[in-house]
Amino acid sequence: MNAQDVIVLSQWVFIGYFAMLNGVYLLLNLNALFALRSFFHARRVDALPKAYGEYEMPISVLVPAFNEEATIVASVRALQQLRYPKYEIIVINDGSRDNTLEALKQAFSLQPFPEAYRARLKTADIRHVYRSSRFPNLRVLDKENGGKADALNAGINAARYPLFCGVDADSVLQPDSLYRVLQPFLDDPRTVACGGTVRIANGCEVNDGFITKVGLPRSPLALLQIIEYLRAFLFGRLGWSPMNALLIISGAFGLFRKEVVIAAGGYATGTVGEDMELVVRLHRTLSKARRPYRITFVPDPICWTEAPEDLRTLARQRIRWQRGLAESLAMNRGLAFNPRSGAVGWIAYPFNLLFELFGPLLEVAGYLFVLIAALNGWISPQATLAFLLLAIGLGIVLSTSALLLEELSFHMYPGLRSTLALFAVAIVENFGYRQLNAVWRLIGLLQWLSGRRAKWGEMRRQAKWSMPKGEDR
Repeated sequence: MNAQDVIVLSQWVFIGYFAMLNGVYLLLNLNALFALRSFFHARRVDALPKAYGEYEMPISVLVPAFNEEATIVASVRALQQLRYPKYEIIVINDGSRDNTLEALKQAFSLQPFPEAYRARLKTADIRHVYRSSRFPNLRVLDKENGGKADALNAGINAARYPLFCGVDADSVLQPDSLYRVLQPFLDDPRTVACGGTVRIANGCEVNDGFITKVGLPRSPLALLQIIEYLRAFLFGRLGWSPMNALLIISGAFGLFRKEVVIAAGGYATGTVGEDMELVVRLHRTLSKARRPYRITFVPDPICWTEAPEDLRTLARQRIRWQRGLAESLAMNRGLAFNPRSGAVGWIAYPFNLLFELFGPLLEVAGYLFVLIAALNGWISPQATLAFLLLAIGLGIVLSTSALLLEELSFHMYPGLRSTLALFAVAIVENFGYRQLNAVWRLIGLLQWLSGRRAKWGEMRRQAKWSMPKGEDR
């Protein structure tokens, strides 16, 4: 095989890779469209008397917090105002080095509480348990630092109710969030976990911890992430959910059956992607046990979170996500092609392994190959055009179709000006931003392959939404 043969073969490998990748994404897009139709058809009965009456199960809301002084009080205030008949809030202060605990003590009149603590999941030591003298459903665990997964496990140990909901300390929930995410558990008793759509809070107006006006951020990076999140949730997760092949529920907001999670071993502390790893492990253990189950997704925009607005923080976040993906797939490789695993083991796992985990290697190599080959005249203009149409042209189609799904369904960003701005961003993000993301993901992959120890790093928060308007309730 001579050099020209290698060039021709490489050309077809890269073109074939992008064709298959975007082809699967298009199929997921169509699946998501049908799923949305079914979802809105079911929602038409919302105006009718509820068939479930007072059968809503009580929920334990777990809020892990590490150095969240800027946002934690506003977050807990908002959680206190959720519309749900019976729930408790457990904040887990994971050895914060700032004034997170003191802020909670002052805002909610916390007092030491001699509570019996059953450590069903092993965690770092619990220092104290506090209970609010003003809000009977609020407790705070003060513990030694052990990481987010360890904090969530401590919260599960303290949870009193059969369902628990993990919420990030910087998340903003809509008042009916718990009702929305609970619905699949009532519709199908096999449901063991459910996640919801996460939206970007940057640019929105918040009053007393709730989104009162949806707006677009001024930060170009935050704008780009709006399209990215729409693409990931509206046709990514919504496309996998009907096949019971959803591999991730965002750590920002997800509802789980407590006993099922405890039986699976709780959150893994040896990974930076504890949210995905738990979901993949639930698929593996439940399918192996031949237990009927459902892990599903609710497309309502029910959770808002702050997105990074500087390149350094965003890069660390994406590198960490790629590390989490690698660790989740590696730790649960027994799920792949397991005869009992169904679509998740035969379709979702191989797709994520080939295209999401090792994909950045081929993407970055593909762009570099075509750039060098085109400049040196090694490949024809037709081959270069075909590559660009597949890599960038179809990327634009996918981004704009995700935005179209948003406009036809939830229309969260009102006004023609906002719509046109987002369509412009959906086009622009394919010229540089997606390629930069591929580089960050490649760095995460190489770090994992090299065995380099993963670190969370610091998340620089603007916390513009966290200042409450009004008095404590």
